[in-house]
Amino acid sequence: MWFLVMFFLLVACHSYSVQPTSPPSIKVAAAADLTNAFKEMEEQFKKETGIEVTFIFGSSGQLAEQIKQGAPFDIFASANVEYVDELVREHIALQQTKNIYAFGRIGLAVKEGVAVTSLQDLLKKEVKKVAIANPDHAPYGLAAKQALQKAGLWEQVEPKLVYGKNIADTLVYVESGNVEAAIVALALMKGHPLPFYLIDEHMHEPIRQAIVVVKQTKHEEEAREFLTFLKGPIGTSIMKKYGFIIPEEE
Repeated sequence: MWFLVMFFLLVACHSYSVQPTSPPSIKVAAAADLTNAFKEMEEQFKKETGIEVTFIFGSSGQLAEQIKQGAPFDIFASANVEYVDELVREHIALQQTKNIYAFGRIGLAVKEGVAVTSLQDLLKKEVKKVAIANPDHAPYGLAAKQALQKAGLWEQVEPKLVYGKNIADTLVYVESGNVEAAIVALALMKGHPLPFYLIDEHMHEPIRQAIVVVKQTKHEEEAREFLTFLKGPIGTSIMKKYGFIIPEEE
């Protein structure tokens, strides 16, 4: 009897020991302007660290609200530092991990065949609809509104506006031909076939993009590794590739 008990214990221990261990993984809530850059970063980060990362893209304001409601994210990469500061003030994010990782740029993405190269051109009769991200919760939409206001065009262009829920969604409007032009992130336009014209960065407040580790994370070490990678040579190189301005260069 004792022999049988020992036999089954040994079998059970052996079965437990050969169970494959899952690689560590983290979830990153990221502003939609980061879609292309972060997707390119994903495999390189895993290769360097062995850590798997899942990105959930959206507007910074909406992602911040989800985190407040307890959404299981480990990191928040915002397109506006103010949303990160808000989470830090409410003790939802770890202040010591907050970092300004990039400055963004906006410009005009234009439907093929439409003669628009500047904000002033949005007043043309042939421009029926213009898309921007919702400025109430999308930092790039707020920058677009500021640029139109500074150019003295907001009241005239506002009746033409169609609002995207985030900056990636806004680009879809012009890609589909449903609008003649859209004010979108430079970071989404690398290699894109649509005509694109940068807007002077002095036409809006700086788009200061910040990242932070969420306090509730169970993977703080892995989350910090992603922040280190983002600011390291590989992460920085990818961000520059997509047109982001790295703070050290300011």
